[in-house]
Amino acid sequence: MMRLPRFRYFAPRTLADAVALLAEHGAQAALVAGGTDLWPNMKRRQQTPTRVIGLRAVEALHGVRGDAASGFTVGAMTSLTAVEHDGALAAAWPALGRAAHLISTPPLRNMGTLGGNLCLDTRCNYWNQSFEWRQSIDFCLKRDGGTCWVAPGSERCWAVSSSDTAPVLAAIGAEVTLVSVDGERRIPVRDLFRDDGIEYLNKRSNEILTSIHVPPQDGSWRAAYRKLRRRESFDFPVLGVAAAARVVAGVVEEARIFVTGAGSRPHDASAAAALLVGKRLDDRDAVAAVADRAARLAKPLDNTDFALGWRKEMARHHVTAALADLV
Repeated sequence: MMRLPRFRYFAPRTLADAVALLAEHGAQAALVAGGTDLWPNMKRRQQTPTRVIGLRAVEALHGVRGDAASGFTVGAMTSLTAVEHDGALAAAWPALGRAAHLISTPPLRNMGTLGGNLCLDTRCNYWNQSFEWRQSIDFCLKRDGGTCWVAPGSERCWAVSSSDTAPVLAAIGAEVTLVSVDGERRIPVRDLFRDDGIEYLNKRSNEILTSIHVPPQDGSWRAAYRKLRRRESFDFPVLGVAAAARVVAGVVEEARIFVTGAGSRPHDASAAAALLVGKRLDDRDAVAAVADRAARLAKPLDNTDFALGWRKEMARHHVTAALADLV
């Protein structure tokens, strides 16, 4: 049985207290939302904070507020189940509810949070193992070792982003609020991530992700999410494609595509999606051109499931399927 290492637990009731605790304990501290990512990582000794700051009791971080006309603000501690089943949010942006539904299993969605899924640790076949297994290969670049076993000659870590909600929120133009003792800032979700398996977030160490801002929906925007995984019931994505388009009088005026599971951040393939502008979503030639160009961003390595060539080919098919869903 894997056991948690010893740590001191804090349960602040206000955001101000949580921010102050994080500033006080610095690198020794870790934030925990639902715990579906942090607790397993701690049991495997991938993360070993001596202080854990729980956010569950901070009421201001829970709940969905707003409407389709003005946009929604979703507290970072809102459970994935609540995101999936919120009627107004699902009616405005069903792709977000779909992405939340495809995460893991119902018990874990009851515990996991939207903010936690955005901050999900990157994954890799050589990283997501027990301490003893990683020790047997002299660890890896992500922690305690000096070699990336996926690409031994590389100076960077190639662990992949596996968040399901991140590509959808990036595609629809959502933003997040980050709060620290220095104040707060609001950035687009697409700018929250870095292409680095270790330092994968553009979130400062003293910041707490407090809320997600989902844009208004006037009926012209459509969004879809497609996910590839071995076991449909609960696996992480080895490929995820989020597509969004603004359609007026049957013609695409703006389009975005984000591909996840094929790199250390959700890759922005909006340059490929731009080929749809001025065309109809059922234009097969245009869709094929977009899929071919978007698939070039998918450069999978041997660090998740399935054969590399097949995963890359699936990127083309999943982009095509996501665009078909928009129709």
